[in-house]
Amino acid sequence: MSRPSDHIDSPDPARRPSFGSGSGPGSDDVALPKLGFVGYLRWFWRQLTSMRTALFLLLLLALAAVPGSLVPQRAADPNGVTQYFVDNPDLAPVLDKIQAFDVYTSVWFSSIYLLLFVSLIGCIIPRTKHHFDALRAKPPRTPARLSRLAGFTTREVPASTASSASAASVVDSARALLKRQRYRTVVFTGVDRATGLETASVSAERGYLRETGNLVFHSALVGILLAVGIGGGFGYQGQRVVVEGQTFVNTLLAYDSFNPGRFFSDGALSPYQITLDSFSATYETQSLKAFGQPLDYTAAVTTTDADGSVSDADIKVNDPLKIGGTDVYLLGNGYAPTITVRNPAGDVVFTDSVPFLPQDANLTSLGVVKVPDGLPDQVGMIGFFYPTQSEAQSGVYFSSFPDLQYPVLTLNVYDGDLGLNDGVPASVYSLDTDTMNQLTGGATGVDSIELKPGDTAELPNGLGTVSLDGVKRFASFDVHHDATQGWVLLFALLVLAGLLTSLFIPRRRLWVKATARADGSVHVEYAGLARGDDPRLMEAVAALADKHAGSAPADTAPSTGSPTPGTPPDTKA
Repeated sequence: MSRPSDHIDSPDPARRPSFGSGSGPGSDDVALPKLGFVGYLRWFWRQLTSMRTALFLLLLLALAAVPGSLVPQRAADPNGVTQYFVDNPDLAPVLDKIQAFDVYTSVWFSSIYLLLFVSLIGCIIPRTKHHFDALRAKPPRTPARLSRLAGFTTREVPASTASSASAASVVDSARALLKRQRYRTVVFTGVDRATGLETASVSAERGYLRETGNLVFHSALVGILLAVGIGGGFGYQGQRVVVEGQTFVNTLLAYDSFNPGRFFSDGALSPYQITLDSFSATYETQSLKAFGQPLDYTAAVTTTDADGSVSDADIKVNDPLKIGGTDVYLLGNGYAPTITVRNPAGDVVFTDSVPFLPQDANLTSLGVVKVPDGLPDQVGMIGFFYPTQSEAQSGVYFSSFPDLQYPVLTLNVYDGDLGLNDGVPASVYSLDTDTMNQLTGGATGVDSIELKPGDTAELPNGLGTVSLDGVKRFASFDVHHDATQGWVLLFALLVLAGLLTSLFIPRRRLWVKATARADGSVHVEYAGLARGDDPRLMEAVAALADKHAGSAPADTAPSTGSPTPGTPPDTKA
């Protein structure tokens, strides 16, 4: 079909329409209005609040969280961060500059978080208003040509039964059937312009719960983001290593490391106590392929609540203790040899169960002992503890099993300045030997001190004696306080419910139109339209036609015409 001579694609450039005040006939230039500052702000807001942007930010947030699982985080594993700096002295400072050890509080992660928060709210508010208006509106008028819609089929009410059936009564029975199927319905009546005979139709729709579920899903996502943000601001997280027989009191000074939220106050700490009575571990001994693998860890504790009530409890991996509004998780464990140091006169100058940090799966452990007073010189010792000591062909010791089968402790002794009086914080798990003299082990030519439980050995240079009195277990606890955990769970359930609702509830419209014929019969048409993908729409139209045929005021017979799949409707009445 030929186009008008002044069409935009007209072959004659002089006949083409012009755009803008500065373009002449046949000009291809388009003069667009300038957006200005407000226009660019409006454009940016529309881009930010589009669903495409929200989905992109959600994916970006998931990707931004990946580094938090690749490197240790200060909030959860401060000792791991320290060890990472020791193992990677060149890479660690670079990662620290980009906040890789504080991913979830970093500037870039928070920026994505806040943009996603704003984007979701900007999406939800207008969609909620539109959905509310749609819920109050009536179903649309019946299209003039139902034959263009999906599942189109017809039925005929014969003229012989016209006295008991009319277009209005046929549509009323269809409306009753649709209402029983929970459709919103509205009836339209009129007169056919061509024949002057009665026409009636019912317009029905359902599936608005699909959009409701969609809005619930996105609103619950906002709720999760909000709850996590509030919980992080008012919560706290701390770690504490507790040796068997020791008691942890929930005060700020009792933590080995502590990470408060932005709005944390000391009053949020509930005054309770946890005593580690014993720690037990079960290891695999039957299968050679998994020999020595841990099967179970159990920390038996005695708790004292703020009101003074005492109770016993067990803390296991993924089975935290709930006390005083906090969750106490079992993070790690190891051995704490009980070491006693005496001066030449036999007086005890140091005695403690010192936690040694595990270095491998069989709990070969490293620890440090510092004796600042009581001896002629300040003394530091770097020790290795082997729960089941074995010796390689090279003569190097290692642990062949994580349980206490043949425990051995070796110590390298140093004397000199421990650096405790310099006012510089120092880790209890490390010893700065730069300003100290090594007395045993290494290049000194003097063997390292080797102790088994109950053994005593002389310190070099007549400094005194050191003994291994026994070996205890220690447990590393993570104390986590987040008052919004219940809200996060609730919003997570709403996310799941909203998602399932939006996926499995179809939104569709059905129409039934009855037209009186000149011979006294009634012609009935059925058709449907889906918003989105609805593979069962044609089946639903056919089922409606069959059910209505059995419940209409008069017997109906199917027409000889075949159903015609639809195209978008003509919405003229």
